Amino acid sequence: MELATIEQIAFIYYHFLAIFGVPANFLTIVILSQGGCGLSKGITLYLVGMTTADLLVIIFNVIIYYLLGYYLPFSPPDYTSIYSINEVINYVVIDCSVWLTVAFTVDRFVLVCCQRFRQKYCTEKTAAVIIVTMCVVFCFKNIPLYFAFEPVYIINTVEWGVQFKATYFTLPGWVTYDWLDTVLNPFLPYFLILFLNTLTVRHIVLVSRTRRALQGQHNLENSDDPEMQSRRKSIILLFSISGAFIVLWMPYVVFFLISRITDSHYEADQYSDPLLIADYTGDMFQLLSSCTNTCIYALAQTKFREKLRNALMYPFLLIIKYVK
Repeated sequence: MELATIEQIAFIYYHFLAIFGVPANFLTIVILSQGGCGLSKGITLYLVGMTTADLLVIIFNVIIYYLLGYYLPFSPPDYTSIYSINEVINYVVIDCSVWLTVAFTVDRFVLVCCQRFRQKYCTEKTAAVIIVTMCVVFCFKNIPLYFAFEPVYIINTVEWGVQFKATYFTLPGWVTYDWLDTVLNPFLPYFLILFLNTLTVRHIVLVSRTRRALQGQHNLENSDDPEMQSRRKSIILLFSISGAFIVLWMPYVVFFLISRITDSHYEADQYSDPLLIADYTGDMFQLLSSCTNTCIYALAQTKFREKLRNALMYPFLLIIKYVK
């Protein structure tokens, strides 16, 4: 099968995501679940939830949807019924991944900016309830999509592939559903994260100025104030995760806005069309966000970095011990 240039780039790129993303996310889940990384149980739950959702995105959206479809065309996963289920799962795990990032951002915003409320909200129980609720809500929210698809081909009475039914774009019920889906992802989460981070930065600046004035210090970074040290660690983790999300989702959001506002479309086989290239690029950056959290944790958390190093060295130590 001959691929166009943009398809070749995406093909190689998705192999990299699969090879790196699956073991990295799995190892991160194991390390965080064991605890001892210097993080509260509530934060750990959010991070485990986010990483699990990212792992599922790599499995269903990259490996099954893109790579398996290339290596095994017209195989059982391409049956319309199975393909439709995979599409629904793709939507569910992406929604969960995005909204758990929002939930984590809200949790850090409350911790930093809402002193009276944070003791009740920033707890392990609250995090567990939010994670479970989000997973259930997005499962039910995406179930109707299964009935929005129809086969692309029918060969010997066997239905292959999926595409949206024409009525999905015309019936009022489906049009409303599509706009609701659009608002929930990517519009609302993207701008919520931007908004909450802006408020958090503003609060930090104001508090820093106040504490500097009260302590009579000219350089806050040299302060041994434990309150500010604790906040600084939380903020580094928050801005690293949400900042990476904002940057990596930006091409997708920009393409989405331009295509919807201008009502622009492209033919699926016109691989030189700038709109198609922009769509492919947005998808690639968006899926990269499912592989970055391990690197972020390693850079931002000393104890996580130590555990990760020990986990990577463990197989080699076993080999050396066995050889001796």
